[in-house]
This record gives sequence, C-alpha cells and structure tokens, in this order.
Amino acid sequence: MTMEMDTTPPTPPVSGEQAEESSAIDSALPAPTKTPLFQAIHALRYQRQAIIREIEKHTGRKLICYVSGPSCAIDRDDTLSFVDLLHNLQTDRDLDLLLHTGGGDIDAAEKLISMVRKKVGKGVLRVVVPDYAKSAGTLIVLGANLVVMSDTSELGPIDPQIIRTDGNGNRLRHSVQNYLDSFDEYSATLAKDPSNVAAQVMLGKLDPATVKLFRAVLSRARRFAEDQLKVGMFREGGNWSLAAGELLDTRRWQSHAQMISWEDAQDPRIGLKVEYLESKSADWQRYWQLYCLQRLAVLDRQKLFESEFVSLLIDAPS
Repeated sequence: MTMEMDTTPPTPPVSGEQAEESSAIDSALPAPTKTPLFQAIHALRYQRQAIIREIEKHTGRKLICYVSGPSCAIDRDDTLSFVDLLHNLQTDRDLDLLLHTGGGDIDAAEKLISMVRKKVGKGVLRVVVPDYAKSAGTLIVLGANLVVMSDTSELGPIDPQIIRTDGNGNRLRHSVQNYLDSFDEYSATLAKDPSNVAAQVMLGKLDPATVKLFRAVLSRARRFAEDQLKVGMFREGGNWSLAAGELLDTRRWQSHAQMISWEDAQDPRIGLKVEYLESKSADWQRYWQLYCLQRLAVLDRQKLFESEFVSLLIDAPS
C-alpha cells in the first residue's frame, strides 16, 4: 500500500490584529474592474444587454431571447441554454421570449415551451417575433398567451416535414401532408377505376409503411398544436381544433415556407391573440434594434441565447 503525505508547511495562525489590518488594506484597494481590452472584445454583447434592460424597464417584464442562424434547427441541445436563460427568473411572473427560428425538432420544441411555461406559471407569456418563427417555432408561439408581431413578422404552417434519403443517397425533404394526400388521391382513383394505369404506377411509388409513419407524425403535430393552444393562446377559450387544422392545411398554405402574417394569424379561422405594433412605433423599434444586433452576431450555424444576465453563442454540430 502506498501512502501519500501532505508535506505542505502549515499556515501560521493569524492574530486578530493581523486580520483587521488585512481587512483594512483590502477595503482601501479599488474594486477590480473589467480591463479595456475585455470591454472592447465584449462591447457588442454589452450593447445588446443594455437594450434588453431598457426594454425590460419599459415593459415591466423580463425578456429572454433565442435567435438562430439560417442553418440551425431547434433541437434537444437547446435545453442546456434555456436552463441558463430561466435560471435567474422568478416563477409566476410575466415573461417575454424574443424568438427567431426556421423550425426544427417538434419534440424539442415541446420540451422548451414546457420549460418556459412552467417558469411563467400564473404569469403571462408573450412571444415576440421580429422576423420569423416557422414550423416548430410557430408551435412554440401557440403555447404563449399572445404573440407580438409587426409588418416584418411571420409565422409558418405547422405541417410536418421529413427528410429522407432516396436510392441515390440524396437527402430530400417531404411534406407529410402532401405525401398522404397523394396516397389518398390515387387510392380513391383506383377504387373507382381499378384499370387506371397511371394511378397504379403512382400508387406503386408510395410505400405503405411510410404512409403509416406519416399518419402518426401528422397526428402528433396536430395533437401538439391543440395541446399548446389549450394551455396558451386559447387558455380562456377558443376552437383549438379548427385553428390547428388551419395551420396544417396544405391547400391554404401551398408551401412550407409560406408567410403567415399578423393579419393571417388573427384571421377568425385561426384566431391567435396578436399584439400588433406599428413598425415605426418606439416599442417595436426597440425590439427591432435588438434583433438586428443579435442577428448580425450569429453566423449561419450558430444560435444565440441571451438575456440581461446570459449571453451564450453556441455553434451547432456540423
């Protein structure tokens, strides 16, 4: 057995007079400050966080921000950064979430909005959309009490998209709803005319196992949207089934990237609670200035999680 011994000389005891003398010296020294170089390196972050504090002072609400680069998606790794964003916030208080995202993992989106709603509790949650919150980002919006939008703001359809690899190794994006619509259309055609060769050929290209998977995915998206509306936008009443159906409707929204404006969002058949701010208003200009600074700080494959306490610039895995 090997034994290690601490050979560090013992620290001599400090008398009361020595402790008082050391304390007096410490109090006489100036408090440490950030060095000029450190301040220069982080100047843009300080500027953004100063604007966040200004917005919070004006609204009386805390503000947290999630700004994503064009090639980043909402995913499970966002949990760590959201925990930091929520760390210093009190429960049951009003909160604003500035959100910019092209979408991503629906399960991750559910986890993030659930975390935020748990922190807000009895308070009011607003999602501020300066530019766009598409797909899974729109699903997060549905879990808020209301959404703040202006003329530059857009939401998106929530019909699920799945990326699959074809026989040549190409990764292709498929609209779940369009795939199912095609299957139903050709099946109905063959039911009426079993000799229809074109329908036979087209239906043969659609995989029954994929159809089953896609129906489950579509059902999941609808259920998620309805559940979020029940606890968020429509907590005090509303037709969540109709609204979810409208946001899933590929006949109304003919592409997944199609813009849903603030006017569309508050259309009676959708009925989201929208707080519209004129683009030239002082209130909107504060959000827009902050967003512009944040967006310029984020590269293509980066995400920024920011509040008055937190500023995390995260690189997405390649």
